[in-house]
Amino acid sequence: MPTLAAPQRLRRADPDTLHSLHGTSMGTHWRVRVSNPQFLPLQTLRSAIEDVLASVVRHMSHWQADSTLAQFNRAPADTWHALPADLSTVLHAGLHWAQASGGAFDPTVGALVAAWGFGPHAPAHPADWRPASPHAIAQAQACSGWQRLHYHPERGWRQHGGLQLDLSGIAKGYAVDAVLLRLHALGLGNALVEIGGELRGSGQRPDGQPWRVAIAPVPAAVGPAPDAPPCAIALRDCAIATSGSLYHRHQWQGRSYSHTLDPRTGAPIAHALASVTVLHAECLHADALATLLTVLGPEAGWEFAEQHGIAALLSSPTTRRCSSAWEAALEPHV
Repeated sequence: MPTLAAPQRLRRADPDTLHSLHGTSMGTHWRVRVSNPQFLPLQTLRSAIEDVLASVVRHMSHWQADSTLAQFNRAPADTWHALPADLSTVLHAGLHWAQASGGAFDPTVGALVAAWGFGPHAPAHPADWRPASPHAIAQAQACSGWQRLHYHPERGWRQHGGLQLDLSGIAKGYAVDAVLLRLHALGLGNALVEIGGELRGSGQRPDGQPWRVAIAPVPAAVGPAPDAPPCAIALRDCAIATSGSLYHRHQWQGRSYSHTLDPRTGAPIAHALASVTVLHAECLHADALATLLTVLGPEAGWEFAEQHGIAALLSSPTTRRCSSAWEAALEPHV
């Protein structure tokens, strides 16, 4: 998957009011660059950031057995649950894109992920991994499907029975938004937040320049790389997220299997699309859309982006294609 990093450029030393913090959460790293003219103590900022991230993990992690999500997944059939507001927000967004895409994005894909031995269900040693059997896929699909996830304003969310939520394709984006909103609550409106390669910028740098990130091209499989130099993106109050299977694959009996599953078929994607990067006002939606377009593939994904006005870059080892909205968002890499 392409990496997102600050453009390589010569510039003056950062001003004293520009502060950087970093750490780990959600199985990955996080970084925050923030303009702090009031010189709030960095420990105050760190505590606020870590509190937000801990809340997201507590409610949405499918790795922790005691998370709110895990408790919902274990709940008896035909029971209703009043879930926390942040988890409900993510589920509503997930259902929106599930319906819009005909199920290419599905927040109830947890049983299928387990059947394929991905995520927390992966074997201790990668060499022990095996593809899911047709029977295991059928069993997982029998209790899955976004249409089975129902919400009632007064009763909450219904556990249909065996429904397994998995928000790995959207929760990280929500966490980026949540961290940024917490900084705003502290009076810090100019910041760049990153969690595991998903970013959102707000305001500008102290020197008046926008927050910028660079997207590296997908390496070529054979021969010279495609004519795709790194492109610079200015995050003017928007977010960027990337999804893909370039570096997340299993090998079995001479065949390569992507970690990205198509909920509609129950199997890993098999097309040549290696990476999708999306720009959106909120990282929550950018994250979900990057996953959705990856599942749809190079042609249907591009058409979906065009139809919905989504700024998207779709890359394979030999080609790259961007939507009209993406072209409008580009700026020269200088």
